[in-house]
Amino acid sequence: MNLHVRNLDEETVRALEQRAARNGRSAEAEVRAILTAAAAVEMADRSDWIQVSDELRARSAGFSHTPSEILVRESRDER
Repeated sequence: MNLHVRNLDEETVRALEQRAARNGRSAEAEVRAILTAAAAVEMADRSDWIQVSDELRARSAGFSHTPSEILVRESRDER
């Protein structure tokens, strides 16, 4: 995949170039590393949420659950 990023201000470009130099990479490789790390965090966050949801679903299996529309109706009736 090719990705073109337009309209980056000069300060951002300089900061990316300096960061790349500190890490011994080209600016392109540095941007690639930043994007890869950001995507990994996103995937990990989603994975964590799915795991927590699955655990909650497993722990609540066998319990009766009140449908949300009934809870909303009861809440309205209390007003």
